[in-house]
Amino acid sequence: MPKKIWVYDPQSGGRKIPDSIKSRIRQRILDHAQKHYVGKYNRIDVRFRAQFCYIDAYTEPHVSTNYDAELYGESLEEHIERLRNTPTHLCRLRYFGYDDRWSMAFYAYSHEAYEACVFNDGSWHGTPEEAFDTSAVNLIG
Repeated sequence: MPKKIWVYDPQSGGRKIPDSIKSRIRQRILDHAQKHYVGKYNRIDVRFRAQFCYIDAYTEPHVSTNYDAELYGESLEEHIERLRNTPTHLCRLRYFGYDDRWSMAFYAYSHEAYEACVFNDGSWHGTPEEAFDTSAVNLIG
């Protein structure tokens, strides 16, 4: 019988994020977004669940000048308001017990699930700010 070995997987497990650091991590992310991405979003939402930290952005929608309300079944104003309140999922961070060592996953809209990814420097781990930078490609355009 083959000997079992332990293999570390940065995309599984993790530790529940302590309440004592949530507000500090949220503020770090919001400060970073404000400093480096002002004007690229209307608001940023940071939420926590168990070992995960989710970062979403709300942006100003791009609406065609020849918008057809009959085709969409809603007025132009309703359409814009709905899009303004629809988040762009930037990333999901996984906590391992260190403020500056998280793993990250992008949200894949093609199958509506988070997919493992590396940070811009090619590492499986980074800070919340580095995760924002890596996923901010969804804000630039």
